[in-house]
Amino acid sequence: MFGFTRRLFLGGVFAGMAMSADAKAPDVSLRPKKRPVGFSRRSAPDVGNLIASAQLGGNVTYCVVDVGSGETLESHGGSTALPPASVTKAVTALYALQALGPGYRFETRLWATRGVSNGIVQGDLVLAGGGDPTLDTNALATLASKLKQAGIREVRGKLRVWGGALPFERILDDNQPEHVSYNPAISGLSLNFNRVHFEWKRVGGDYTVAMDARSNKYRPDVRVARISVAPRSQPVYTYTDKGDHDSWTVARDALGNGGARWLPVRKPDAYAAEVFATFARAQGIQLKIGSPLASAPSGEVVASHASQALTKILQGMLKFSNNLTAELVGMTATARLQGQPRTLSQSARAMSAWASENLGMTGAKLVDHSGLNETSRLTAEAMAQALARVYGRGDLKPILKDFPMRHKNGKVNGGHPVKVAAKTGTLYFVSSLAGYMSTRRGKDMAFAIFTANSGLRASYDPTSGQRPQGSRGWNRRSKVLQQQLIERWDRYYSG
Repeated sequence: MFGFTRRLFLGGVFAGMAMSADAKAPDVSLRPKKRPVGFSRRSAPDVGNLIASAQLGGNVTYCVVDVGSGETLESHGGSTALPPASVTKAVTALYALQALGPGYRFETRLWATRGVSNGIVQGDLVLAGGGDPTLDTNALATLASKLKQAGIREVRGKLRVWGGALPFERILDDNQPEHVSYNPAISGLSLNFNRVHFEWKRVGGDYTVAMDARSNKYRPDVRVARISVAPRSQPVYTYTDKGDHDSWTVARDALGNGGARWLPVRKPDAYAAEVFATFARAQGIQLKIGSPLASAPSGEVVASHASQALTKILQGMLKFSNNLTAELVGMTATARLQGQPRTLSQSARAMSAWASENLGMTGAKLVDHSGLNETSRLTAEAMAQALARVYGRGDLKPILKDFPMRHKNGKVNGGHPVKVAAKTGTLYFVSSLAGYMSTRRGKDMAFAIFTANSGLRASYDPTSGQRPQGSRGWNRRSKVLQQQLIERWDRYYSG
């Protein structure tokens, strides 16, 4: 009545054979068993083995904290103070956000000291900096255009500049090479991160060189920074302060057929004045450059330029790890909280005290706002606990850079289940990482990893500009260890 198929018949035969062979329940369940409690923890790699395999020597410290409870989940040497490198910038970001507010904007102004009559500035025209770390050539071109739009056609006095909103420092860190662009001068009036663009081309058996303040729109030549080619192999660059300009030489044997790079500016006020005067002339306004002002200008503001909001500036600072931005933002925060600092180091001490009081960072000894100076000290425990403390405010994590997790071959693993937003820090034989991680099960944790080998670091001259032997491999192994620790925490604390 029902009909039979060959498949149905054979299925019944084999089922009967199985029942007759053994009528008892199978020894091994066909259903997957639930993993025993603690399986993930037992399968997590051992910390000691990971650290030993990295072969870093020196100190490896870390701390990971539950952001919900504030409980320290795991710490290894977390109370040992090490150089935080550019992780310092995350502290600076928190410092600035509290002191200035996320919507704060830096302002650069043009002052007419004796007012304006019939389109004529009766006294001097003053370009006054407000500590804007992002002021660039395009902004000065816009300021010159605004001056013209305001009806200004002549200046009876001179163009003068004022950078005294923040203290002047000739160089960010004396222990860094003179010629690197990440180690410029500091001033309340800074242009293009206080860098000048150097370009060279081989023409026959000689070279043509140019120094300009280029942007994506303009390339105004400058004379406040000059360079000549010298017949030598080493050193690659030399610097001399010539009073009214920076004087550089470059080794001929290092140039090849052509190229370009940025060099630091040591006379930021004069640099900005020269570039602005160029754009003013393009607007038909002739300016004679006078000496800088020693005190804040007064009179009538005839044009101004406002920066982006602080949150956007800090996001760029954390993404590109710009040292000058960190120093200017940090000193501006100090000026708001305590009055203008006399020096960078004084401002850094003020930030250290603030971090201790407001973030619980006991023992923080920061000597700058960028982390470039290797003598700064911070512990992994203090950093991780501070990150957990501010997590609920929601203002730091969104501006941290996504940290890419990688495959074993080094390529970025876009599908990695662990998500990390963090700030990196790198000096020779110093590597740090601090921020937030979300496990594959959605558990959020704050962490800090500091590694440093002071012995290897002390064996080379940091002012030479040469990469010390073995540093590239050391830093690469440290970064591999950082990811291994993050993956361990994911396995161990996700459950």
